Amino acid sequence: MDPILSIQDELNRRTFLKVSGGMGLAALFSMLGTEAFGAQGPKHNRVGGIPSLPHFKPKANRVIYLHQSGAPSQLDLFDYKPKLAEQRGLDLPASIRNGQRLTGMTSGQKKFPVAPTIFKFNQHGSSGLWLSELWPHLGAIADELCFIYSMETEAINHDPAITFLQTGSQLAGRPSMGAWLAYGLGTENKDLPSYVVLTSFGTGRKDDQPIYDRLWGSGFLPTTHQGVKFRNSGDPVLYLSDPDGVDRNTRRDMLDDLGELNKLKLDAMGDPEIATRISQYELAFRMQTSVPELTDISKEPSSVIEMYGPEVKKPGSYAYNCLLARRLAERGVRFVQLFHMGWDQHFNLPKQIAGQVYDSDQPTSALIKDLKQRGMLDDTLVVWGGEFGRTVYSQGDLSATDYGRDHHPRCFTMFMAGGGFKGGIGYGKTDDYGYNVVENPVSVHDLHATLLNQLGIDHTRLTYRYQGRDFRLTDVFGNVVKDLLK
Repeated sequence: MDPILSIQDELNRRTFLKVSGGMGLAALFSMLGTEAFGAQGPKHNRVGGIPSLPHFKPKANRVIYLHQSGAPSQLDLFDYKPKLAEQRGLDLPASIRNGQRLTGMTSGQKKFPVAPTIFKFNQHGSSGLWLSELWPHLGAIADELCFIYSMETEAINHDPAITFLQTGSQLAGRPSMGAWLAYGLGTENKDLPSYVVLTSFGTGRKDDQPIYDRLWGSGFLPTTHQGVKFRNSGDPVLYLSDPDGVDRNTRRDMLDDLGELNKLKLDAMGDPEIATRISQYELAFRMQTSVPELTDISKEPSSVIEMYGPEVKKPGSYAYNCLLARRLAERGVRFVQLFHMGWDQHFNLPKQIAGQVYDSDQPTSALIKDLKQRGMLDDTLVVWGGEFGRTVYSQGDLSATDYGRDHHPRCFTMFMAGGGFKGGIGYGKTDDYGYNVVENPVSVHDLHATLLNQLGIDHTRLTYRYQGRDFRLTDVFGNVVKDLLK
């Protein structure tokens, strides 16, 4: 053998091992799925994933994460503080604010007037949970919901806060939670992505914070695990139709030839991104059939359509996306994430937040009820919440009917349903001003650890070696909050 070729072969092998993080062929099988090399599929018809996962029997098999982008005001929606009425207009005591850093939007204010919510709160269900009057539909299913009133985060501005919530780091570049799950658990439907992202624009604030594609990126994980975004207008996925003059058999032949070329390149270079390219071409071919069937809701019973509300037939709306999330979940997609924009109410909050809740109330409730009536709620984890909370003091002028609220990382509210979480409970407590956590704080890392736990994953053992270090979603932090779980 030519010694130069021999050396090149050795370098190719080393390059493959280096670029793939030392994962070797096991990782390559994971990236390409069971079909690519004719391997036997894992149990439960799972495609991809790490063979040793789950670490223990899961309570949930999939996640629907309803991210409310812009940060909903916990004080106007969930965290009932009746004593605030007595403090209306008074300056927030310095002992409560305790030197907390403020955003540039309110740091120059001379006063910080307390702004109690103008919305009434009522108790719901046998659990007696308090919800704002804005939530008539959600109140009807209160006993299904697990509220965390004591969420806290490290970031005070949107970009680092939403990045932190999605990836476990305020700095961009880490894998998102959905990518971690796709990497670890694979998917149960080879004809659809394991991780799908849906976006919608709220009626509360049309010019709200933008959403970046990196929020569902794979970071340093193989790119086959990144989220696939379905568009909120026009065709959900571009180029699903074959070009004119190309029939299905011709398309199949083209992909077979292209696959052979890519495999030759993979053998020569050992770059796992080539493996991603092969698998994604194959997935795209299968999606030409699966996506049109998925997005056709015309065969849904009229009772289901009515349950999701009047916007459900409008592609790209939050209601439509909630129904689509259920359809994706029942087809085996591992992680479905909805990003609903419009919650950043610095001014004119009462009017804007009413519009946002109108978007969210009926569809969110319908999704949970729909999952339950199909027997799916027990093993589907539904998560609802934003990236931080809002201040108790008013940003700008306070009037009898109007006020705004600035960003507030010290406490906010999220809720879960299904997936082994207790229903009808409120966990954690904030002070009488709704400003500081005083009981059972829950960090973003704790949340991630708890969600992974319900999927049968020990968060300390789901790792990926990159640049000489073992990374994980929870970094070196996080505890499972067992009081939330059945």
